[in-house]
Amino acid sequence: MTTPITLCGFAVSNYYNKVKLSLLEKGVPFTEAVVFPSQGDEMLAESPMGKVPFMRTPKGVLSESQVLTEFIEDSWPEPALYPHDIYARARCRELIEHIELHLELPARRLYLEAFFGGTVSEETKKEVALLLEKGLRSLTRLTRFAPFIAGDSFTHADCAAWVHLPLVSQATRKIYGRDFIDEFLPQAKAYLKLIGERPHAQKVNDDRKAAMEAYMSRPKK
Repeated sequence: MTTPITLCGFAVSNYYNKVKLSLLEKGVPFTEAVVFPSQGDEMLAESPMGKVPFMRTPKGVLSESQVLTEFIEDSWPEPALYPHDIYARARCRELIEHIELHLELPARRLYLEAFFGGTVSEETKKEVALLLEKGLRSLTRLTRFAPFIAGDSFTHADCAAWVHLPLVSQATRKIYGRDFIDEFLPQAKAYLKLIGERPHAQKVNDDRKAAMEAYMSRPKK
């Protein structure tokens, strides 16, 4: 596949950045279109849930970040960001699923207060704390940090971990005064620094900072 694709969303989104890092690491030609979540008809015609990211491809539009990850890997198999061994590939997918379902998804319920000036109920905070503690205890049984999260090679699991784990860390520090990642997964600090030193990760992070500044300074409706 040689026709460029367009990644749609905005660089504040961790799921957008997960896909963007995969594209950059694989050397896939792509363009970016700034699109914000919406329930408008035009948006829903491309992203059925009105969410970002979504991807415009020569054959049509795809949504959901993990679907985009799989499409990228299938379309541009080299350089591989999944192991060639079938079982090892499944373990990478298991890590992604675990991080997103058992860590990022519960932590997302805290973001309104942690990052955007809103408030979250005490009941929600207690419930999320229990879910995160359970999710992190189980994640310790899956991670390898040798030196990457799934072993000795950089994979799509690293693209996911690098964008999601810092948000869990920041949110828990702000809401609970405790860094859950540091508490339950102390190896993650050096690991995230390692990934953050990669040139493509640095670009993603620089773009994220610029997008956040622009997002926070835009006129409020």
